Amino acid sequence: EVQLQASGGGLVQAGGSLTLSCTASGFRFDNYAIAWFRQAPGKEREGVSAITTADGARYYKDFVKGRSTISIDDARNTVYLQMDNLKSEDTAVYYCAAETTTRRDPAITVGTMFRAPHAITSWGQGTLVTVSS
Repeated sequence: EVQLQASGGGLVQAGGSLTLSCTASGFRFDNYAIAWFRQAPGKEREGVSAITTADGARYYKDFVKGRSTISIDDARNTVYLQMDNLKSEDTAVYYCAAETTTRRDPAITVGTMFRAPHAITSWGQGTLVTVSS
């Protein structure tokens, strides 16, 4: 059974940093796109960042570009999202999701995940990030 466990959220002051973790069980991250999403109260779930294991490519939405780093620890089967210089508008529940890239180009897979998160079937349970101003 494919499972994802997201953790690392918490309360942080504006300008601070957090590192979120997404650990997989039941499968390995080989040939997968692993993406972070967030959902603020009353808003749609939106993509934040992604990494594709087939080619090591990293993707960032403009609103986190330059202040976030996504990385993977193959030994721990864990993807990390380090977020720096956090802003109040970063307050949201953060989720991780995974899609295989064996049937489709990794970049296309990430684009599809970001455009249509409702179609993703493998989600972690979410971790709350609260940024106080």
